[in-house]
Amino acid sequence: MSVTGTSHTSAVDTYTRLLRAHASTTRCLSSRLLADHGLSINDYEALQLLSRAEGQVLKRVELARRLVLSPSGVTRLLEGLEASGLVERASCPTDLRVTYARLTDAGARALERAAGDHERAVAALLEEHLTGDDIETLRELLGKLPDC
Repeated sequence: MSVTGTSHTSAVDTYTRLLRAHASTTRCLSSRLLADHGLSINDYEALQLLSRAEGQVLKRVELARRLVLSPSGVTRLLEGLEASGLVERASCPTDLRVTYARLTDAGARALERAAGDHERAVAALLEEHLTGDDIETLRELLGKLPDC
């Protein structure tokens, strides 16, 4: 069954390009982070989210939501970060069903070491292919998409 109509075709093509761009940029940036700092993109994003959270702690389910990971996906991610000493598990004193992920001092240091390199790599990758105006337009357009 084919989809007819220019707007549908254009939307599907745009979506396909968005997925491919995400996959290729993520692969490129993740391999660099891994080689230079031993962190995957998801590791880095988890550390960054925790560093910005109040008390550098988030409920594990909230971290999964923000990373767009399943509960089992965030569990696997956090197990690796916990084994590396970058994140620690914390329990809720008022509700034993709730568990938190807390950034450790070692995690904060790892993030600090990786942040400058990663931000420069992101900027270089985008600036290699897009003008400053393109980057701003893309930022604005992507900001219009839902955060489901």
